[in-house]
Amino acid sequence: IVTSGGLGTMGFGLPAAIGAKIGNPDRTVCFFTGDGGLQMTIEELGTIMQYDIDVKIIILNNNFLGMVKQWQDLFFDHRYSETPMLNPDFTGVAAAYGIASERVATREELDSAIRRMLDHRGAYLLDVQIDPDCMVFPMTPAGSCVTHIMLNATEKY
Repeated sequence: IVTSGGLGTMGFGLPAAIGAKIGNPDRTVCFFTGDGGLQMTIEELGTIMQYDIDVKIIILNNNFLGMVKQWQDLFFDHRYSETPMLNPDFTGVAAAYGIASERVATREELDSAIRRMLDHRGAYLLDVQIDPDCMVFPMTPAGSCVTHIMLNATEKY
């Protein structure tokens, strides 16, 4: 499993997943990313196509730079600056690269979609639509001691 997202690692995950699969060809490699993280290295879908690399790509798609939005929600009174994203149809982009894909819009669809993805021989892109207001915890607010860990949005910083 390779993950990418948040500040400092966006855009690293897809190339890392490709490397992980090349280094471990007999293992299933699943790459979890946000829509913004994938946009940073989307051209690597061409590498996957050219070398037939069996990487499973799971996009947690909220049409925002999600981690930045979370900071803007929690610490900047929902003042969004350059975080909403107008994304392409990721399944259409995957199709252009010969990569199987599907979009999931509800939790009820998720289990069967994951099964189809894992059973598929070859690369697969799963575009999972998520609520833009979902947040990721735990987190440490900027300027706080590393021992100050927020576990939910109601904690004060």
